[in-house]
Amino acid sequence: MFGPFASIDQKTRARANNWLELAVKVWNFRRDVLAPALLREFETKMTTLRSLVRERAEAAKLAPAIEELEDVLRRAGGTHYPRTETVEWVEFLLVAAIVIIGVRTYFIQPFQIPTNSMWPSYHGMTADVYPSRDQEPSSGMEALRFATTGARPRRIDAPVSGEVMLPIPSAPGATQGVIQFTKVPGRSWLVFPSVQREYRILVGTRFVTLQVPVDFDFDWVARDTFFPGFGKQSPTETLSDQVQRGATVDLVVDDGHGGHERVRYLKTGRFVQAGERVLSFDILAGDMLMVDRCSYHFVRPPVGSGFVFRTGAIPGIMRPDANGDIPPETFYIKRLVGTPGDTLQVREPALYRNGAPITGAASFDKEARRTDRYPGYRALAGLANGQSITVPADSYFAMGDNSPNSYDSRFWGFVPAASVIGRPLLIYYPFPRLNLSQ
Repeated sequence: MFGPFASIDQKTRARANNWLELAVKVWNFRRDVLAPALLREFETKMTTLRSLVRERAEAAKLAPAIEELEDVLRRAGGTHYPRTETVEWVEFLLVAAIVIIGVRTYFIQPFQIPTNSMWPSYHGMTADVYPSRDQEPSSGMEALRFATTGARPRRIDAPVSGEVMLPIPSAPGATQGVIQFTKVPGRSWLVFPSVQREYRILVGTRFVTLQVPVDFDFDWVARDTFFPGFGKQSPTETLSDQVQRGATVDLVVDDGHGGHERVRYLKTGRFVQAGERVLSFDILAGDMLMVDRCSYHFVRPPVGSGFVFRTGAIPGIMRPDANGDIPPETFYIKRLVGTPGDTLQVREPALYRNGAPITGAASFDKEARRTDRYPGYRALAGLANGQSITVPADSYFAMGDNSPNSYDSRFWGFVPAASVIGRPLLIYYPFPRLNLSQ
């Protein structure tokens, strides 16, 4: 490689060496199919140019020899020379794809957080709720917010005047969250097939239908829209409290398929006029992370670290649903709170490991003190009622930072060590949350 101040002779010798490298490649690939006369000419031109390079000949002698060799290459090169732009692009794209697949498989992989089980350390899809039309962003601001945060607006107006009421399941556990929904086919980014949550909200005597991504927690929107004074509670706690206080009514309504059904509704106390906004919010994209897939091949993940793992080998996650369908394998991100041999117990709001308050991450102390929006650990499922759990060999215990709303090892069991993928490195999108991972 020569700098910008190299002489014309040096630059020409460098060109000659490049042509010789190409000629040797073509010679090795094509010599068994070339006509004897062309083969002899090819060898002669290569030998001549190589001799001139060794003699450090001047550019005036090298240039004609390069042209003569290039002429032979055109006649002898087949698909190797000259190469079309299409062939060059195909080769470039194939090599790039191989490199990207290799990096993604063994080193760094992008990962998007769909839910808020790790909130507030990492954000899944969240919502900005607008109490009035005046506070909604302009069309220009919506475009900017879409580019920087992935914000997608949802606006619903009242078809008639009356009270807004939210459907709730008649039995606990009948749906995820407090507000009842059904799963329907939909489109992601208006193109890709996906599954959506559909909510049928009653306004007066008419229904309004809302569809959101299947991983979006609409309970947050319901709390912030209809019960804004309870912002220090989790959405589940707020809405469940309203249900327990008896702010409900049972109604026989059209089931949307020509029949009728009895549905229980949560009365919001919000009365609207026809044409008035019922709901106004933006769905913000979940955090997009770069995940280090290399480190945990050499060291074990420590207690307190966020870690990403496959779900395919966890029976509690992969069990068939009511229709007998097994969910597809996916990736989860949680916080590692227990390693082999550890005994865990929740004494709300703190998590205890081996008889002492757990340490190893700043979030543990924030959970115990319920500061910086951390809600504290909750005694649920496998860790309910003072129960303790001991982590078996070659396994880990995973919990979400958003303990009241996290589907984690308390419900579905241990993470096999072989299922661990890696650790989060940094958040690269949405841009306002661009920072090192916690």
